[in-house]
Amino acid sequence: MRLVIAAPHGRSGKTTITLGLIVALRQRGLVVQPFKKGPDFIDPSWLTLAAGRPCRNLDLYFLPPEKLEQHFSVSCREADLGLIEGAMGLFDGLDLEGSNSTAAIARTLRCPVVLVIDAARMTRSAAAMVQGFQNFDPRVKIAGVILNQVARPRHEDMLRRSIEHYTGLPVLGALSKKRDFVIPDRHLGLIPAAENESIHAALAATGAAIAANVDLDALLAIASQVPDLPPGPERQQPPLRRVRLGIFRDRAFTFYYPENLEALEQAGAEVVPVNSLEDEKLPSIEGLYIGGGFPEIFAARLEANVSLRQAVKRAIAEGMPVYAECGGLMYLARRLNYQGRWYEMSGALPFDVTMSSRPQGHGYTTMLVEGENPFFSRGSIIKGHEFHHSRVINLDRQAVGFLYRVQRGFGIDGRVDGILYNRVLAGYNHLYAPTHPEWAANLVGLAAGSRLKEK
Repeated sequence: MRLVIAAPHGRSGKTTITLGLIVALRQRGLVVQPFKKGPDFIDPSWLTLAAGRPCRNLDLYFLPPEKLEQHFSVSCREADLGLIEGAMGLFDGLDLEGSNSTAAIARTLRCPVVLVIDAARMTRSAAAMVQGFQNFDPRVKIAGVILNQVARPRHEDMLRRSIEHYTGLPVLGALSKKRDFVIPDRHLGLIPAAENESIHAALAATGAAIAANVDLDALLAIASQVPDLPPGPERQQPPLRRVRLGIFRDRAFTFYYPENLEALEQAGAEVVPVNSLEDEKLPSIEGLYIGGGFPEIFAARLEANVSLRQAVKRAIAEGMPVYAECGGLMYLARRLNYQGRWYEMSGALPFDVTMSSRPQGHGYTTMLVEGENPFFSRGSIIKGHEFHHSRVINLDRQAVGFLYRVQRGFGIDGRVDGILYNRVLAGYNHLYAPTHPEWAANLVGLAAGSRLKEK
């Protein structure tokens, strides 16, 4: 079974309803495999927590249709339902044809769509909206509607009757404006699940609301009316030789695709967690991966952990391979300026970072690999994405090199990204490992033989 939860536009309530559906279906004993359309770390953190298994990303910018279909099939093994949360509006994509849209994902996977409608300040017009989406692309099967932000029973009745009369689609449920589950925002979007201790109560509340107000039997019937997909390839056994690769995993650094970590393990890495806020030293490792997150929010605590900052700086000076993305780049800087105050970071790389109230880079990226380096073949095209409010300042360009020439995106300065320093690659570009399998193999290979003895 598989199903897409989509909407006419962003902030319609897709995430809330998808989370509630996962909780309610799990309470029925179903195993739900969650997916998120597009490059995203925050929504998947909530979906992962709700489902009890890692949320996967689906993106046609990163994977061609046949690879995306295989990725979906392999991920859904041992699951009863693959549930995909869309992004933005159903047909919103990169171009006039809507490539890489949620609709394109649904077409690729031959997957029915349930449309979430923000019904605030609407009655009969909702039917016109649904009918437009229903007829826009006949290849996309919109199979039902869930109403959100319904004011009162009379409002719900008018919405139901209008939609079902004019479109022939079933209204599967309705959620009122008054409910207990609200996910707070932050400058990069929704707050990661790991930071909100009340999330379990909130998930229970939204699950109960969905169970009480959505026809789950009808929804599952829709999800079951799909053709079989090819099973996809079997996972390969990783090498017996294991390279110990440290990964910053804590409240400050949460932005990791599960596919990236799995690719490293398949390449021969033993992932060793490092807590940047609490660990006083690095464990015995041969390389380090520092992903994205919110180091600025935890800047005071990062600064206070002097011994770990010094250990990272020393390890890089001694030649440890390090791969750092966005928040990881910020941690490797000398200093971080946030809300008018400077905080000391590791000082491993010769630059400072300052935060801005506006995004400095946002969207998909395309990077051309220039020059010789141990991470990617020269001339390779690297696809990724970026979303950062920080920018690099006071960079000593004589002391570093740059891996990427920016063809799409912003990176460090609109021209280059991927700072090369010693055996470190640090940039704003977030990479999706299945798109570039050489990344994991090269990072693990570089780390082999570079063991740092625990001190």
